[in-house]
Amino acid sequence: MTSPDTYADSPDLAALAGLLADRTRAAFCLALLDGRAWTATELARHAGVAPSTATGHLHQLVAGGLLAEERQGRHRYVRLAGPDTAEMIEGLAAYAPRHPAPVRSPADANRRRALAHARTCYDHLAGALGVAITEAMTERSLLAWEYGPALTAAGAEWLHDLGIADDRPAASRRPHLRTCLDWTERRPHLAGAVGAALFRHALDESWLVRREASRVITLTDQGRVAMRRHLALPDELLDYS
Repeated sequence: MTSPDTYADSPDLAALAGLLADRTRAAFCLALLDGRAWTATELARHAGVAPSTATGHLHQLVAGGLLAEERQGRHRYVRLAGPDTAEMIEGLAAYAPRHPAPVRSPADANRRRALAHARTCYDHLAGALGVAITEAMTERSLLAWEYGPALTAAGAEWLHDLGIADDRPAASRRPHLRTCLDWTERRPHLAGAVGAALFRHALDESWLVRREASRVITLTDQGRVAMRRHLALPDELLDYS
């Protein structure tokens, strides 16, 4: 017979799964992968529920540690608790059953295509472009995979030449480099501190731009030149529009 306290010190996966078992709470977490802080009203509108319903769900997600809340004056915002939470949500989405909603308009079809091409995963790049960057870095021996993803000496030099600091803050618990399983491509894209630094650099250099109020990321003309020059990414990927 199993002792009553056999599982007393085990991680409560059932509690975590319960937080995401509700479609509204899951929709909130997916929306927050854009890395922004949202109000309860914005999330309610996004999920198509009443603000009071959204507030109840948000209390559960904050109490469960998936979301963090912050206040600015009288306004209350919520965001994902951190990059590890974002990477977990993105990874779970890759394993989740797909139930494609009907395409309702050309604009809807274009939005879906754009989201699959390049989007934010909290603070790093996801989608076909993010996966292609990871694979190109591997092909150029900038990444090694013998013991999981790791930056090679050539990779560290490549980052330095781009002007990206390869910092490893002692106080930070964030992995230096890791990958997320991309939910549209079903292949890994770069995450961790290196993935975030590379994405931030691409935004600062205007290689990539954010689409307002969306997870969609747009590749600029400067970005196309940079991706060809630094990673030799294929034209069929870069010429997407």
